[in-house]
Amino acid sequence: MNKDHDEIKKNVRESYSKFLEQGSCSCCSDSCCGSTDNAEDISKSVGYTDKDLGAVPGAANLGFGCGNPVAIASLKEGETVLDLGSGAGLDAFLSAKQVGPKGRVIGIDMTQDMVERARKNAEEGGYMNVEFRLGEIEALPVDDGSVDVIISNCVINLSPDKAKVFKEAFRVLKPGGRMMVSDLVLKKELPKDIKESVEAYASCIAGACLKEEYISHIKEAGFTGVRLLKDADYSEMKEYVTSITVSAVK
Repeated sequence: MNKDHDEIKKNVRESYSKFLEQGSCSCCSDSCCGSTDNAEDISKSVGYTDKDLGAVPGAANLGFGCGNPVAIASLKEGETVLDLGSGAGLDAFLSAKQVGPKGRVIGIDMTQDMVERARKNAEEGGYMNVEFRLGEIEALPVDDGSVDVIISNCVINLSPDKAKVFKEAFRVLKPGGRMMVSDLVLKKELPKDIKESVEAYASCIAGACLKEEYISHIKEAGFTGVRLLKDADYSEMKEYVTSITVSAVK
């Protein structure tokens, strides 16, 4: 990974640690674009229900998502689920309830503070089938062909090497495994000042790529049956940014 990529990752880590300390700003929600909505309202606006939010520890919901990939993943009892960029654990905990005690959920996050928060939430919530690992989504600390389902919520756009992320996702999935990702992509290129903004990168905007490029990365990694399930305007940046949910199969 080059120096620019390392610097981006360093800035994103620092930004997310700061978000945790402040407890007020959301990564991929309208709140970074001026809204004062709290995390619960933000999560409801992108597809989570009262039942979803009431079923997990409150501290797991930071309002960082731009969709609800778990809702459409059709998880089955006994499956192994991998959450890319698991944050404080919201989607991991929702998945854990669906796969049951015979199933397993692995959350990966590159920010130590997030991993520690998620582990604390898991312990307090009594989740015995969930584990959180510190790692980067471009180099997953997960065995080949060991996962049934991959989910991710507004995280891959932060990566400076999205092609590598999808290649890693393909590697760790079992044959026939499926992937559901919600993310932010671009309708057209961002102005230079926004694209170079560290703050914009941490809030999932400057790091986003064009929608066509994003979907191409998925296909080039080897996935088939790629389907665009959602494509919706996103906040005040709707001229440039759209929120998508994509499914694919290995």
